[in-house]
Parts: sequence; structure tokens; C-alpha cells
Amino acid sequence: MRDLRISVLVLMTVLICVGIVMIFSSSGVYALQELGSSYYFLSRHLLFLLMGAILMVAFMAIDYRELRRFAKPILLIAIFSLVLVLIPFIGKEINGARRWFRLGFISIQPSEFTKIAVLIYVADFLSRKHNKIRDFREGFLPIMLMLGVVCLLILKQPDMGTALFIAAVVLILIFVAGARLLHLGLIVLLSLPLIYLLIAKVAYRMHRIMAFLDPWQDSQGVGFQLSQSQIAIGSGGLFGLGLGKSMQKLFYLPAAHTDFIFSIIGEEMGLLGTSAIILLFVLLIWQCARIAKRITYSFGYFLSVGIVAMLGLQAVINLGVSIGALPTKGLPLPFISYGGSALMVDMIAVGLLLNISRTQEL
Repeated sequence: MRDLRISVLVLMTVLICVGIVMIFSSSGVYALQELGSSYYFLSRHLLFLLMGAILMVAFMAIDYRELRRFAKPILLIAIFSLVLVLIPFIGKEINGARRWFRLGFISIQPSEFTKIAVLIYVADFLSRKHNKIRDFREGFLPIMLMLGVVCLLILKQPDMGTALFIAAVVLILIFVAGARLLHLGLIVLLSLPLIYLLIAKVAYRMHRIMAFLDPWQDSQGVGFQLSQSQIAIGSGGLFGLGLGKSMQKLFYLPAAHTDFIFSIIGEEMGLLGTSAIILLFVLLIWQCARIAKRITYSFGYFLSVGIVAMLGLQAVINLGVSIGALPTKGLPLPFISYGGSALMVDMIAVGLLLNISRTQEL
């Protein structure tokens, strides 16, 4: 599987390099105007990239099978961090959301690292009780209880997008493990009224849904971000306006260097550029899936499947939001968007996958 590992590393590196260029292109003017330096976001992104590379190498170097011994402590630490971030004067609040720890001049988002903790725990659980996953009380219910606690704490931040994302990845993982469709369908049906209430009773979430249904009905209000995103992508045409020549990044499109960086790629690089990005992600997920398919050790198999699901679903959601096919979720584009915690977690995930692949050959 050495060729597969090399191809995954190459594809990830190409996406990271694209991200470096596009983060500077999409944020330089805004950073200069608002923060006094056009390199503000780029310099921080490079710092997070360095930290992510160190963590990735560290997770490649260890024997990943030893993580099974610490699956529960890792999950408990993640849950404790989710509780801690909700405490005033400990967690940092931005725009009404308390999701970050402030460490010097950088911020860390514990819910991002919770993704890896949950994957390790679920992979360990399934490897131990794979033959009981079809049993509701012994196999299905314990995972759902754990998932409920994690999602509830993330919803308190509030961060509905990340909570639903983690839930979706876990459901995919236990489906692959052989959970009964009746149990999966039941938990989805029971969660629908709760999701409806979480949307209908919170004004900004309802506004997001209305903007998704018809952003042009109120293009200067709730539909502003999505309509500007579509203008950016549409303005690029086939070949784009040229690198650095985006107009939407000039204080029109909010979050141009984070959640909507794909829209700026579409404007500057055109259909050819966006198609190339999509192709890179398809190849990356395909190669990662080929690695997962060849893993015979149960813990490594479930962990690698979870990593593939996490990276693939995150990319699909971000791309879907950018083009208006999905409601706004606030999930970054893996390896490309600005976002320190998410970048480090994605690199850790790839490091674990490469570790699993290498260990399989020993």
C-alpha cells in the first residue's frame, strides 16, 4: 500500500498548497483594511499548518493500536473540554457562541478535536462488540448515549452544524459495522422533531433555512451571504477572472477565506479551477477508501472508515453550501479553508490513516 500512502500525501499536499494561495488571495485586502497587515490570516494559517504537520508526524510515529487502551480517557477528556469551554472566563465567546479556548494569540476549538476522540472510541467499541451491534441494548444504545452527550454539549455552544456532522459520521460508521436499519431509521425519525425545534425556535437558524430555499428573495438580508457566494462562482465563468482578481472578497462575501473559500476559487479560477478542486477531493477520498478497504485489523478498519467518512462528508457539505445545494453549516473545506483547529484535526486524521496502512504491512 506504499503507492496509496504516497498518493494520499501528494493529494493532501496539493490541496494544502492551494489553500495557502487562496487564503492569502481571499483575505489579504480584508486583513490589511481591518487588521493592519495583509499577511494576518496567512501567517496564522502557516502556524497552524506547522502545528498540524507536527501532530500528523506524531500520530504516524506511534503504534495506533495502543490508542485502544486510551479510547475512553481520550473521549472523557474531549467531553470535559466541551464542558470547560462553556464556562465564562474560560471559553472565548464570539458573536454569541462560546466555542474556543484562547491560547495566547491563537484560538483552539475543542469540538474539532472531539471528532477524533469520538472516532477512536466508536472504532474501539465496534472492534470489541462488532457481533453485538445488531443488539439494541448492548450494541446500539451505548453508542447513541455517548453521541447524545457529545452532541448536547456542542449544541450548547451553540454549534448545530458540528453536532449534526459528528452524528452523521457515527451513523455511517455503525451502518458499515452492520447495525440494523430498523434501529438507524428509528433514531433518525426520533431526532427529526428535535432538529425541527432547534431550527424553528432559533431565529438565525430559521433564517438560514429560508435563505437556502430562496436566497434572492432577500439578497440584501438573510440571503446576502449565499447570494454573494453564487455571484462569485457565476462571475468566474470557464476560466475565472484571474488569481487575486476576485471582486466578492472586497467586503462583499462574508467568510471568504473560511467557509466560502470555494466560491472565491470559482470566481478567480473559474469552472476549470473548481472542477480541479473537486477532482482532487474525489481522488483523495477514493485513495483513502482503498486503504480502508484493505485493513484487516478490526479497530484499524473502523477507524479508517470513520476517517474517510469524516473527510468526505466535510468536503461534500462545504461544497454543497458554497453552491447553494445545502443550508449554511459553517464547516470549512478540508486542507483549504482558513481554520486552525479543523486543519490540525484533518492532518491528524490523515496521519492516523497512513499509520494504519503502514502497520497493516508489518
